[in-house]
Amino acid sequence: MSSSDTGKPIPPPQATPTALDLGLYARAEAGPKITLIEIVAIGLSLLWLGAVVFLGFGRAEGDEAQSGLSLLLSVLAVVLPLALIWVAAMAARTARALRQEAARLQASIDAMRAAYVEQQQRQSFEMKPELVQKLDDLVAAQQAADTKLATFTSLRNSDPAEVRAAVSPVEAQADVSQPQPPLGLVQPAEVEPITVADFIKALNFPENEHDKEGFRTLRRALEDRATERLIRASQDVLTLLSQDGIYMDDLRPDRSRPEVWRRFAKGDRGRPIAALGGIHDRSSLVLAAGRMRKDPVFRDAVHHFLRHFDRTFMEFEKNASDAEIADLSDTRTARAFMLLGRVTGTFD
Repeated sequence: MSSSDTGKPIPPPQATPTALDLGLYARAEAGPKITLIEIVAIGLSLLWLGAVVFLGFGRAEGDEAQSGLSLLLSVLAVVLPLALIWVAAMAARTARALRQEAARLQASIDAMRAAYVEQQQRQSFEMKPELVQKLDDLVAAQQAADTKLATFTSLRNSDPAEVRAAVSPVEAQADVSQPQPPLGLVQPAEVEPITVADFIKALNFPENEHDKEGFRTLRRALEDRATERLIRASQDVLTLLSQDGIYMDDLRPDRSRPEVWRRFAKGDRGRPIAALGGIHDRSSLVLAAGRMRKDPVFRDAVHHFLRHFDRTFMEFEKNASDAEIADLSDTRTARAFMLLGRVTGTFD
């Protein structure tokens, strides 16, 4: 009968639903119903029944007047071993199923952890260049503003005749062969040199948000050009290391003698200064080395930090005592240098 005969449209055939493929996270397929465990249990049961029949027939003929209690005990003696055999078989099968489920869950967790780490590294790699560019733009704008402000202040406080003489184009073109002396329009601000104690404390950074003295020392150190570069570089690598769970407070490096640090300041590298690489935390070394290979932003930040630490320590060592060198070697910046120096092969 067609749809024209009945006047009712024929509904379209429904699509057969398909199972969703969950891959690694799907439940394991059901195994065979009869496994080696059941086969062993059946064999033991048959062996026990055969032993009962073989041992019981000899006494069955002479025990015709057997009491009801004796009969009950005989039945229990036959049934209880069979029950124990099958209880043990079910327990073994349940334990095997639990082991398989635990293995599947562990594989799922490992896959999720690997995917999370890969996603975090990818986001860090994609976002870091943009952040670096924004920071560079802010620093350039701040330096330009400082230069304009200093120029304006110097011009306002200077004698007009001196200013005109300083910027006169006729005098500028009078003697091209000799180098022109600085005009003196931009006078650097007089900054008091930072003390050794403040320098060491700044390289260790404030202990927490309540360390007012630590923040005061850090601001004071950022006014010094060379120290400011090292602190910025150190802050960058400490932040990147913390993304992998590497914190300098958790490291316990071997203390090196000041003589070894002085040899490093004199230019020695490799085995003569191997004692400086006193970081032995294997997990931190492995994580840092792996990120050095995979993350170009981290690799550039590490080399930038090592260059500034090298230059700054060379100047610091000239006037530092052994006790001050020992104090500096216990700062967070020095520990980062020991860790990254080992990773980059500075002490090999």
